[in-house]
Amino acid sequence: MNNIKTFLPGLCLLVTAALGLTSCKEEDPFLDRNVAPVLVDIVGAPFGAPLASTPSVAYDSSMQELVLTSRLLELDKTNILDHTKGIDSIPVPNIAMKVSFDLTKTVKPGKVDYKGVTYNFTAETFKAAGVLGEVTSDANGVVTLKTTYKALGLTGNRIQRKDDIIKLSWTGTHKGIAFTRTSQMAVTKN
Repeated sequence: MNNIKTFLPGLCLLVTAALGLTSCKEEDPFLDRNVAPVLVDIVGAPFGAPLASTPSVAYDSSMQELVLTSRLLELDKTNILDHTKGIDSIPVPNIAMKVSFDLTKTVKPGKVDYKGVTYNFTAETFKAAGVLGEVTSDANGVVTLKTTYKALGLTGNRIQRKDDIIKLSWTGTHKGIAFTRTSQMAVTKN
């Protein structure tokens, strides 16, 4: 009986110490814990895209000029506890943004007739990546960049076709904290 009286509290103390040691938070060396200083809202993406998934904006395959637009907003949480006011989104002007692209296109052999012109395609896998440009947000926090399919390398055998996806990265720095927002361009119509 004496052994049980000393064994049980000792066991409880040992279990408590073990739980305390194993429940320590372990930092992930591959993940930066800084919260993005701004919200990058991709204009033209469906509502809810900033939280739900990678925002995707549709571009017609016949467009001569592609306009990429995003809005930079800073969240003012001053009135977060006041249910009548809440969080306010304030446009962030004068932020230098670099817009980069990444494209992998697999061309299947075939023939396509489009507006009276016949295109013959040969099998090819095309990869391209680079910087589309560097722009600064205006007074309303809007960043606009114009480009073409040709600037993305989509010419000749690699002409843009329906269901092509071009991945974009919007990168900048605000208040000394770097941030990146990804989005994508989805080519529609053929």
